[in-house]
Amino acid sequence: MALDLTDFIADLPKVELHVHHVGSASPQTVARLAERHAGKTSVPADPALLAEYFTFTDFPHFIEVYLSVVDLIRDAEDVATLTYDIGAGLAAQAVRYAEVTLSPYSSIERGIPAEAYCEAVEDARRRAARDHGIELRWCFDIPGPPWERAADTTLEIALKHRPEGLISFGLGGPEAGVSRARFAGHFAAARAAGLHSVPHAGESTGPQSIWEAVRDLGAERIGHGIAAAQDPELMAYLAEHDIALEVCPTSNVCTRSVPSLAEHPLPALVAAGVPVTINSDDPPMFSTTLDREYQVAADLLGLDEHGVAELSRQAVRHSFLDAPGKAALLAEIDTYATHRQP
Repeated sequence: MALDLTDFIADLPKVELHVHHVGSASPQTVARLAERHAGKTSVPADPALLAEYFTFTDFPHFIEVYLSVVDLIRDAEDVATLTYDIGAGLAAQAVRYAEVTLSPYSSIERGIPAEAYCEAVEDARRRAARDHGIELRWCFDIPGPPWERAADTTLEIALKHRPEGLISFGLGGPEAGVSRARFAGHFAAARAAGLHSVPHAGESTGPQSIWEAVRDLGAERIGHGIAAAQDPELMAYLAEHDIALEVCPTSNVCTRSVPSLAEHPLPALVAAGVPVTINSDDPPMFSTTLDREYQVAADLLGLDEHGVAELSRQAVRHSFLDAPGKAALLAEIDTYATHRQP
């Protein structure tokens, strides 16, 4: 490779639009929490054993392992520590702004009061901005079954305890057999309250879930959405309406949603004009980072420094950062890319 993209990517100002809260816990944090809750969890307390523990056989197995880590977050102090560490870790990768997906329902069900949870993430958000210069925002996500209770509780927390950093409403968990349209009422209420719609769809199922997310949930971006590559009409629709996909290549391989990076549909999506952003999803669980995902995308798409910088700009444009913030960050990317030109 003629250009040293590793160094270029490392210092390139970036945004992260699809990264999960608990899924971003470092191996050291996970091991420390597992030791604290020894005898009450299947998660190993030895960081060296976590790589094997985080080897997934399929998407349902990934969900099972993910929830076992969720269960390690037992109090508001755990929430604040985890959140601050996420901000610090992202800032170390030159991430200036991140929209982090939180699943407050999971913590509330484990006994953390909603008010304490929201105060914890806000405290961490302010400290991360002060100490590391990173702006964090929140997407409150419906995490999975029991679907109705999880959806009702997530919406209630979003509307009644709305933290200052909350900007969007999401839907995660298993996709198979779970119609996106099932949550139309919840998303309508969230959107009426001024929250953006960013459901997961088309990760482990087909294009139909993406159509439902767009038509029934008013999706402004799609979490993953890689199944769109199977439907030319859908790709044309996403391109025409400028609905971006939050693509997480390594995640898709680790959860067996695609067989290998070589077979990832990212090139087909880009060739069809679908706007994409590059993201890390649950980076420690997938032994990746946002920097590495940019390198993976560059390899898949055959990009040089100019192309990689444009990936970063596209993520900024499809973020929910305010207009002055977008303008400032785009200018910073331009300055950086120009300065780095050979």
